[in-house]
Amino acid sequence: MDLEVSPALTIPASELGWRFSRSSGPGGQHVNTSDSRVELFWNVAESAVLADEQRMLLLTRLGRRLIGGVFTVTASERRSQLRNRELALAKLADLVAAGLAPDAPPRRPTKPTRGSGRRHLAAKQQRSATKRQRRRPPAE
Repeated sequence: MDLEVSPALTIPASELGWRFSRSSGPGGQHVNTSDSRVELFWNVAESAVLADEQRMLLLTRLGRRLIGGVFTVTASERRSQLRNRELALAKLADLVAAGLAPDAPPRRPTKPTRGSGRRHLAAKQQRSATKRQRRRPPAE
């Protein structure tokens, strides 16, 4: 089953690798007999569907999550292997889409407005007055 990350990018099933193991968590006695935990592998470094700039973008942005150029996603939240497969595919698609998304525009630094500065100082004075009233009165 091919994985559609975006309308422009679809990862073929032949590039995806699966590994299954026993999962911890819910399932009762059934959990000891079924391999419901799913690991999904995708080799970013050798993928044929990525353009060179996309590959470099993913390798730099997702570099900490890659081991030898291979991207690994695990899913063990559900009791059935089928549901965990679907979750793993969705996680991989989300992470790759986020890695290929364009950068956000840079933040333009702004100064606080005069009114917000006044409100800030008024709130500090109010707090100071409240704490001043809590003090023990001076001994005479």
